[in-house]
Amino acid sequence: MKPRHLVLAALLVALFGAGFLAGRSPATVASSPRNLDTFLEVMDKVEKNYVDTVPEDQLVDGAIAGMMRRLDPFSQYLDKTDFADLKTLTEGQFGGLGIVISIRDNYPTVISPVEGTPAYSLGIQSGDVILKIDGQSTRGFSSEDAVRKLRGPEGTPVTIAISRDGDPPRDVRIVRETIHVKSVPYAFEVAPGIGYLRLSSFSETTGDEVRAAIEKLEKAGATSLVLDLRDNPGGLLNQAVDVVENFVPKGSLVVFTKGRAPGANTKILAETARAHDERPLVVLVNGGSASAAEIVAGAIQDLDRGLVVGTTSFGKGSVQTLIALHDRNTALKLTTAKYYTPSGRSIHRDAWNRLAHDGSDAADEDAFEQGADTAFGGALAPDSAKRPTFKTRSGRIVYGGGGITPDQVVRPDTLLPIAREVERKALYFTFATRYAAAHKGEAPPKAIAPAMWHDFEGLLSKEKIPYTPAQLAVEHDELERGMRRELARRMGGVRGDEAAFKVAIEDDPQLARALDLLRRAKSPSELVHLTAR
Repeated sequence: MKPRHLVLAALLVALFGAGFLAGRSPATVASSPRNLDTFLEVMDKVEKNYVDTVPEDQLVDGAIAGMMRRLDPFSQYLDKTDFADLKTLTEGQFGGLGIVISIRDNYPTVISPVEGTPAYSLGIQSGDVILKIDGQSTRGFSSEDAVRKLRGPEGTPVTIAISRDGDPPRDVRIVRETIHVKSVPYAFEVAPGIGYLRLSSFSETTGDEVRAAIEKLEKAGATSLVLDLRDNPGGLLNQAVDVVENFVPKGSLVVFTKGRAPGANTKILAETARAHDERPLVVLVNGGSASAAEIVAGAIQDLDRGLVVGTTSFGKGSVQTLIALHDRNTALKLTTAKYYTPSGRSIHRDAWNRLAHDGSDAADEDAFEQGADTAFGGALAPDSAKRPTFKTRSGRIVYGGGGITPDQVVRPDTLLPIAREVERKALYFTFATRYAAAHKGEAPPKAIAPAMWHDFEGLLSKEKIPYTPAQLAVEHDELERGMRRELARRMGGVRGDEAAFKVAIEDDPQLARALDLLRRAKSPSELVHLTAR
């Protein structure tokens, strides 16, 4: 799947994460008459002489698509269908059920219901298999197919047939509602005196959610904070600024933009006078941290408000403007400016533009979907002479070249062979679902008993995952953690997702480094001097 044909939900994230603007443009053509004449002549020759008849609109759409491809993966021509879908999404005229789904054994399966949504109130549970949607079998559906069928206008009904271990299949009629997913799914004390705040996206309520989470952590006794932006694809720019305002004084430069279009050069300052938080702060990022997440991480780093730990972020630092075309049914989503951190670093990874000019579909797709941490040779070492250097407010050196390079690069652990296959086949989930069905009403076990291990080994054999007793011993702790994670999710009730998340981060090397740094510093200045260079 090419970047410019990603699911519209992903396009919406990129759009808002880059500072989505709306505008109109007069129908002007910058090409010289000679170049335009050449284009029209080629089109005429193709229409008259090509072996098959090609509709004129297809030729024009193809020419426009080729033009966009020479720019960057974030500039796009939106035809009537794409533009209508985008307007529906941005105007909020759609509803859903409130479930997170994935494909398991060829059927959409509920990973977790979202608390307070229609699906949750009707008793939909983790592990429920969706056999049919409005009478249509879902066997062989992709996740996108299922989402497309489940989503619809707010207030309209949809009937799903679900199968649950131990119970016969049944139909459930659910009325769609607008689903508001929390930007801060988790906030808790991760270690004595250290608060952990997971920020998964930037939506209209993000700033308020972050302030509420900080207040909660403060009451719990947290004297320092981990802000986890890993795999955060971005969102609304004003909310990114709102988050930064919690940590920096009024008047601080948060981000600025530069471009050729009128009004493209702007400076965005922290405008709200808050009693900003003075706790030591570590921000976690990785190759999935993009756009608005990078604005927050870059500002915190450049203003010496905290340290950044993890791997180099995605490098999505460009502004897209939506320009309606003359027929008002189509539009251009065009890159018109780039974002820069307070020190002057461009967040945008110029390799995106190079890939567009190279014309390589495979490289383009691979880079876009893998992110900056694995694309283009991976995150460069902080001392690389190839990267431009900048200075933070206190004079520390930070690196440009696209994305946010952490103050301390810490790579995640690599899955070992058995665990990799178990994750690929979602066997932790299968195991937990079966166990939960046989132990209804019980709390999730805190340890994996020998009998449970025996059942899990039987599942490995049934799924033809090769292993030896020696390999199993080496991976024992990791496999047990995976089982406990999904058992906590499946049997933990309302707090199941949070319980599963806490298990998942028990052996997180990036979080461990953050905790080590925070234990050694009592103030932001002490913290940043731990890595001064």
